Amino acid sequence: MTKINLFLSFLLFMNTSDPLIFNFTKDANLTSWQVVDDGVMGGRSQGNFAINEEGNAVFKGTVSLDNYGGFSSVRHRFPEKDIAKYTKVLLRVKGDGKKYQFRIKEKRRDYYSYITTFQTTSEWQTLTLEMNQMYPAFRGRTLNMDNLKPNKIEEIAILIGNKKAEKFRLEIDVISLQ
Repeated sequence: MTKINLFLSFLLFMNTSDPLIFNFTKDANLTSWQVVDDGVMGGRSQGNFAINEEGNAVFKGTVSLDNYGGFSSVRHRFPEKDIAKYTKVLLRVKGDGKKYQFRIKEKRRDYYSYITTFQTTSEWQTLTLEMNQMYPAFRGRTLNMDNLKPNKIEEIAILIGNKKAEKFRLEIDVISLQ
């Protein structure tokens, strides 16, 4: 790669207002994704996140209510991303008929997330999530704060926690902004 091509690649990487958050492919690097289960609180839920043969991410596992558990999540942290010109998150997913949460953190160190829920089907669907409808919450409690008015974000997450023991499977193709 020439120095000019290397520089152009760097500029494209540093374009923090790009609408793409993550495009899953067979070659996708998942090191910035982390599964966080209720085990952090003593629970017994177990989630897994990997790329399948088709090149889509698969978030799957079991939610357990044992030991006061009840959730599994996967989060993606990234350098600060300018999203001021966007109002929606687009998810292309194929699920299991269960309800999931999509979460955003403006700063990864914030103790709370902005949350919205989405219902899945067994077919591929492109979901449009309005960011201004995302409400702030912490540990299942809605906070007395304004809904998301995004300028910059540093983390997204997907969580399942439907207050029941269940197996889950969510296939993800792409996450972007609009």
